[in-house]
Amino acid sequence: MTETSGLEKGNGAAALAARVRLVPKADPEALSAVAADLVALARAADRPGLAACLEGDAHAARLVVAACADAPFLRDLVRLDLPRLDRILFESPERIVEEAIAAAALRQPGEAETMAVLRRLKQEVALTIALADLGGVWNVGQVTDALSRFADAAVQSAVRFLMTDAAAQGKVARDHPERPAEEHGYVVLAMGKHGAFELNYSSDIDLIVMYDAERAGLADPDEAGTFFVRLTRRLVRILQDRTADGYVFRTDLRLRPDPGATPLAISLPAALQYYESMGQNWERAALIKARPCAGDIAAGTAFLAEIRPFIWRKSFDYASIADVHSIKRQINAVKGHGVIAVAGHNVKLGRGGIREIEFFVQTQQLIAGGREPRLRGRSTRAMLAMLAELGWIEPAARDELDAAYVFLRAVEHRIQMERDAQSHTLPEDEAGLARIAWMMGFGDPSHFAERLREHLEAVQRHYVRLFESAPDLGGEGGDLVFTGSDDDPATIEHLAAIGFRQPSEVARAIRAWHFGRYRAVRSSRARERLTELIPALLGAFARTDNADAAFHAFDRFLSQLPAGVQLFSLLCSHPALLDLIALIMGAAPRLAAVLTRRPRVLDALLDPAFFDTVPDEVDLGTRFARSINEARSYEERLDRARIFGQEQAFLIGVRVLTGTIAPEAAGEAYAALADVVVRGLLAAASDELARQHGHVPGGQIALVAMGKLGGREMTAASDLDLILLYDHDEGAEHSDGPRPLAPSQYYARLTQRLVAALSAPTGEGTLYEVDFRLRPSGNAGPLATHIRGFEAYQATEAWTWEQMALTRARPIAGHADLIARVNAAIHTAVGRPRADLAGDVLEMRRRIERDKGSSDPWDIKVAPGGLIDVEFLAQYLMLANAAARPDSVIQTTARALAHLAETGLLAPGDADILVPAIGLYQALTQVLRLAVEGPFKADSVPRGVLDLIARAAAAPSFAAAEALLVETEAAVRATFDRLIGPVREG
Repeated sequence: MTETSGLEKGNGAAALAARVRLVPKADPEALSAVAADLVALARAADRPGLAACLEGDAHAARLVVAACADAPFLRDLVRLDLPRLDRILFESPERIVEEAIAAAALRQPGEAETMAVLRRLKQEVALTIALADLGGVWNVGQVTDALSRFADAAVQSAVRFLMTDAAAQGKVARDHPERPAEEHGYVVLAMGKHGAFELNYSSDIDLIVMYDAERAGLADPDEAGTFFVRLTRRLVRILQDRTADGYVFRTDLRLRPDPGATPLAISLPAALQYYESMGQNWERAALIKARPCAGDIAAGTAFLAEIRPFIWRKSFDYASIADVHSIKRQINAVKGHGVIAVAGHNVKLGRGGIREIEFFVQTQQLIAGGREPRLRGRSTRAMLAMLAELGWIEPAARDELDAAYVFLRAVEHRIQMERDAQSHTLPEDEAGLARIAWMMGFGDPSHFAERLREHLEAVQRHYVRLFESAPDLGGEGGDLVFTGSDDDPATIEHLAAIGFRQPSEVARAIRAWHFGRYRAVRSSRARERLTELIPALLGAFARTDNADAAFHAFDRFLSQLPAGVQLFSLLCSHPALLDLIALIMGAAPRLAAVLTRRPRVLDALLDPAFFDTVPDEVDLGTRFARSINEARSYEERLDRARIFGQEQAFLIGVRVLTGTIAPEAAGEAYAALADVVVRGLLAAASDELARQHGHVPGGQIALVAMGKLGGREMTAASDLDLILLYDHDEGAEHSDGPRPLAPSQYYARLTQRLVAALSAPTGEGTLYEVDFRLRPSGNAGPLATHIRGFEAYQATEAWTWEQMALTRARPIAGHADLIARVNAAIHTAVGRPRADLAGDVLEMRRRIERDKGSSDPWDIKVAPGGLIDVEFLAQYLMLANAAARPDSVIQTTARALAHLAETGLLAPGDADILVPAIGLYQALTQVLRLAVEGPFKADSVPRGVLDLIARAAAAPSFAAAEALLVETEAAVRATFDRLIGPVREG
């Protein structure tokens, strides 16, 4: 490090040239070339005095040449305006900066002139500060103070011009023409380093822009929002647009409340409401440094006073501790791990960097500042000193952190002087590192590296000690940062590494959670718990092999929650439940949709007995009655039925998804639930109909379940096939209510009401799709059928396919006498002799294959050898033997086949094919109906779904499950062709 022996003479003792203490080293060849170039330029510009100075060996001359050799940006500034260099060298830097600030305040005739003047002033200030810094004339505090004060002047200059221009256009009143910006309610807050008078050399400026419409004096007060947003957009353009003269300051408005959802300028009341209700942890820390820097200073000061309780909490309680810890995990540093490098190290965000010093200070300010006003200052170094004075830290910690801060800020400035880039990262190459070392005054780069490492290690040592008891809230393999509005590169990299294909979308959604855009995360308590949960949450999603879909499903779930604290606390305490939710979100969209609508169903999953028991029909009936009987109206009964049905179906689906019940048990569970709900709603519909129309004398009904419900083979997506039969007294012509109906009309109305009760959407959604087409004469017949008509039709007119359907018929509600009569009619119908049963079954199967057939083996229902083939074979054998063996008619296909085999009506070899086939098909169908919306395509679903399919098939892999399915379908089709006839003719 080279120092002068005394002050050089210049134009007064205060001149910069006379105060140079340090001369950076530079590459000798570069020094020679730069010196020759600058001397030639000075002579060409008729500046002989400057040329003579640059040719000499004075410290000022050597400083200029070395600075230009090491930093291309500074060289460009010098070459651009040599007279400016002459003035800077032989004036005091303080005077140069003060004159620039004063000049910025002068009004210009237009926007272009304002922009040009501010940019030329910025060039002068930038060169002055750089030379004062590199030459040891100013310390770090003087450098950052000068940069910050000029930033204030530039912003205020732009605001004054804009308000003057608005007044000239008649948009605002000219109440105070001499103070065009100060009393119009337009507030510009300086944030971060700008707010603390700690701007770095090439820093952007972080601003929050707000307005008070009542103080604005606008010609059209209703346009306040639009007016101030446009004004702010022009403000940013004036400051940061690049022109031939460069730019003034890059300007960032993303520290405003919820920048993704709020305009560039936000009203003061809206900002106040945001901070009081949804302000985030990191915003508390950011607001420590906030101060009004332009516009209506008084309004800005009043606003900051009003939000003081948000920043400074009066007591240091457990919520505050969690709050502070949640900030800790949101910064880009790893607690106590990693090796500190020099080459390529980020002196701001890297380990042991400036951010850790700032956070060390701000954290303790947040902890104690509510009780101790002396800890509410903006300056990092001043607050370090105050922490030591008040006993919060040891004097040695203060001294080491302060020295590191000064050193690292100086390094940061030199990195930025090179190219005027907003960079904080040291060069990777030796030559680049040498330039930074020389600009720091080190002759030997290795000495610079040694000093830098000492400071970084000291910072990290104190920083880690501060958080010795803090929970580790980072994700596996790295920290997660979701503050502000920009993606953190390390976070995006980590999310991608653990399996997210769209990590930026994930980060954006999590930032929205932190901004409280959903009801569930609007309280600070909820956001604190969520912050603790996020790493585990993301890890659980990543383990589903469908991380993005699982995350977005959870995001939809979160958006519907009315409150979040209880759920987040629950998930923090039950990691297994978190994994289960992730599995549901990633692999079962139907269940995810129910969970989104009914988050309270999670309570049932915490019952230790949940996975061991399935409620039987009696238990379900008791619970359903308890729920529906509390309703105060028919509409509320329908809503309660939907809530009950959806929640119970969800719980069955969870059992299927986790493999805790077998597929046949799932089909029976879904059917038992449907039986209970249908019976309950039939009673409700009957009561409602009777209230308006009375009763039919001697009226009786029997509701018959058909299809999957009748066979107790339902899935999560099954609809309900039903038939309503009725009887009444002979001679009954109408019901006995205030609005009497004929019996046929009465029971048709009852059927319509039942259909609506089950399938019409209400505020609580829907329950089931309902199909009455299996009634006699199908859609051509009446909705409800008299028992005599049913008996006659089944005895003489029913088609074979209708009698096949009757093998699944099961009365589930109604009057016992009529149900007995219905069962007798079904028994008689299925036992009827048939001339060509095999031919009828074959023709129907051929028609289905022609109209709806599929060659896709995963179209399990209609694929050749699929579910229909097995069901038709079972129904064929039951009808063929029903007259002699009525016990062979069993509604559930798997049980029917097993019984047929036991009684010798199905050959053992055929049973060995068909019984496992129906089990495989039903298992796969249960999983597919939970996990896939629409047709199944293996290449478009996540691996987690394929794993579920493999497990349902009891196969080691999806490929093995698919091979088993293809093999089974081929064997079933061969059996069908042999027992009934070839489906494909020719």
